[in-house]
Amino acid sequence: MNDRVLRLEEKVAYLERHVTEQDKAMLELTETLSRVRQELRKLRERMTDTATGDGGEPADERPPHY
Repeated sequence: MNDRVLRLEEKVAYLERHVTEQDKAMLELTETLSRVRQELRKLRERMTDTATGDGGEPADERPPHY
């Protein structure tokens, strides 16, 4: 009986450590996703600003073959 309790305690300790590691990983992924979303938003804004000149007209750009 004592061995069963010891094995269960070991399993619980392992699972607690595993859950803690997963929580840390999820927090890191959430922070990374937030930074990526911010960067994407900024890039989209830059693309919009670059694609339009003053007054919302397309900027005078050379065609890609030049």
